Amino acid sequence: MPPKFKRHLNDDDVTGSVKSERRNLLEDDSDEEEDFFLRGPSGPRFGPRNDKIKHVQNQVDEVIDVMQENITKVIERGERLDELQDKSESLSDNATAFSNRSKQLRRQMWWRGCKVKAIMALVAVILLLVIIIVKYRT
Repeated sequence: MPPKFKRHLNDDDVTGSVKSERRNLLEDDSDEEEDFFLRGPSGPRFGPRNDKIKHVQNQVDEVIDVMQENITKVIERGERLDELQDKSESLSDNATAFSNRSKQLRRQMWWRGCKVKAIMALVAVILLLVIIIVKYRT
């Protein structure tokens, strides 16, 4: 008893069947739409629509160009934003450092002022002592 199905098909079996089906479809009475899909577009019959397709393709190409420019601009904008963010962080760090240094300088100047006042007070006290000692000795 012969097997019902072939388990292994040769390339000739597959391509031969496709060719025969195609030939059968093209030889039978078929409408133009089926022929278009089986044979592909033919030159003269496809002429007026070809201009429309070219026009639409040109529009699509223009849109693609515009979108590529827009993407390039967005990428450049992102790079500029990154640079701006880096500069902003640097400026913030510099501001913090400046604030810390100004606080240190303020403290140093306050201590220096206190030292000057203490020295002046000490000189005044010494002068008063000298004046009092000289007055009582005489």
